[in-house]
Amino acid sequence: MVLSEGQMNDHKGASLLIDALPPARELLADQGRDSDGFRTALGAKGITPCIPPRKNRKVVIAYDKTLYRQRHRVENAFGRLKDWRRMATRYDRCAHTCVSAICIATTVTFRLG
Repeated sequence: MVLSEGQMNDHKGASLLIDALPPARELLADQGRDSDGFRTALGAKGITPCIPPRKNRKVVIAYDKTLYRQRHRVENAFGRLKDWRRMATRYDRCAHTCVSAICIATTVTFRLG
């Protein structure tokens, strides 16, 4: 998990996480992560990207639509975390306090859900 400023581009944020990715077969991501550089970096790690192509992409890249439909589970998890007002508005000034609060909220949400 990386806590970044709100104005950071999705491509830049995704590139920060490449080295920290655990071993995996596939990675589900939304259209905001669709870039040739990100796909190349995932391929170098042996991860197959399941990312729908952006509408303005000249060469349409195929992806597993059945697998991509499972992405709603991730969105639901983030939706549950945003029910915690502290997470949605980021009241904390310090990054370590904010990350600690996210970890606590994730643990409680996981145990209750």
